[in-house]
Amino acid sequence: MSRAGAGAGAVRRGVYAPPEPGRVLTAHSADGAPLHVEVHGPADAPAVVLAHGWTCSTAFWAAQIRALAGECRVIAYDQRGHGRTAAADVCSTDALADDLEAVLDATLAPGERAVLAGHSMGGMTLMAAAGRPGLREHAAAVLLCSTGASRLVAESRVVPLRAGRLRTGLTGRVLGSGAPLGPVTPLAKKVLRYATMGPGASPDKVEACARIVHACPRRVRKAWSSVLAELEVDALVGELTMPSAVVAGSADRLTPPVHAQRLADALPDCRSFDVLPGVGHMTPIEAPDFITGKIRALVAAHLTAPAGDPVAAVDSEESAV
Repeated sequence: MSRAGAGAGAVRRGVYAPPEPGRVLTAHSADGAPLHVEVHGPADAPAVVLAHGWTCSTAFWAAQIRALAGECRVIAYDQRGHGRTAAADVCSTDALADDLEAVLDATLAPGERAVLAGHSMGGMTLMAAAGRPGLREHAAAVLLCSTGASRLVAESRVVPLRAGRLRTGLTGRVLGSGAPLGPVTPLAKKVLRYATMGPGASPDKVEACARIVHACPRRVRKAWSSVLAELEVDALVGELTMPSAVVAGSADRLTPPVHAQRLADALPDCRSFDVLPGVGHMTPIEAPDFITGKIRALVAAHLTAPAGDPVAAVDSEESAV
């Protein structure tokens, strides 16, 4: 495993401290890569599967896990090279899809449905797996947070220049840098806040994000940055035919809301599209109650609503947020 100890890289107290999982297991991907998987909550509760983003880990979802584990079976896993999943030789969108299918197969019964939520690279994972049998079998609904399907470097606003070749080139160098991030210092937190969070992000939220991101090994960070720079999964978005919701932050510099708008327009059954004022890229940490509410609404509408009552399902989704 890439790191030892529960919640490595995470804060130790408060809502952003990772809860202790009820069960830990290892799923094996198509190429044999082992994946760290955590299961929280009652075994017979409606299932929620959480896929984190680039440079993050299961600790990123701590607030959602803590809020939902009393009513849902919450499944979270570390993407390859992140958290307590060891780095693998292969980094690709196909590997992301393979890994998600492996987690679904290891944690859900045949035919069992779940709400799937993905943040950033986690959302890209859901898109990459859109045509896969495992996702079609198990996804009752999906939530896409702060993510995009293509042109990630060209449309990033991390470098404060006008859009064009110069900004794209500089952004690629910044996001693709293999330089060590070093310890979590006040300066490091200031830089991270500028690049990934909204201007109103509180110190505890910045601290939580910084500890998680700085724990990601730099070679893993660099390897996945190359994959994301070439990301092109627009053609797969239309295959996410299940009910979906899209959330973005208005102050997101990494994946500006233009990406979310394209997704909302392209998804066959997009039930809601929200842009959160003043929120940056780290929506599950910056707006934890809103993201938890969206997940809870999708569970109520698509996993627990009376069968054959679509009106009740839609009403429950809207009222739960």
